[in-house]
Amino acid sequence: MEKGVHFRGYNGPGWHSRSQLEDYSLTPSGRRKAFEIGNDCWGLSATGVHGTEKLPPGKGRIILGLTMLGNLDHGVLLHYRKGGGDYGDSFYSKGDLTRLREWVKTAHDDLFPVGLYIPFETAWKAVKEFIETDGQLPRSIEWVAGNDLPADAFPDP
Repeated sequence: MEKGVHFRGYNGPGWHSRSQLEDYSLTPSGRRKAFEIGNDCWGLSATGVHGTEKLPPGKGRIILGLTMLGNLDHGVLLHYRKGGGDYGDSFYSKGDLTRLREWVKTAHDDLFPVGLYIPFETAWKAVKEFIETDGQLPRSIEWVAGNDLPADAFPDP
């Protein structure tokens, strides 16, 4: 399995250790530091999950990712996806779903529903679990399937 990370301007192989990421989630100064480069989106990915690394793309190779969208006022929106082979999973962190039609504009001018944001400390539990389980869907938080969200949850900016 080949791991990759996109975090604070670094885009490369491997996953950061829990200790490298923890401060960004659990302390106000760490959160400010995470946003200081003008980005609010980070991610962890893996290609060739479950022994499929030798299979070609589109021919059974399994990929997964955990995207983290941060907002200092609303917390973190997590998006877990697993695709390839027989998988086509997409899950979002479950916040206050009554706020799905309230949106936050990201640093890249995309609109995301406030109802999918969860507190930084809660999101950290899921990120830590994702790393510890080599990319399994974290069970430490509640998720909502992408297919269960209303079509207008993600409007065009």
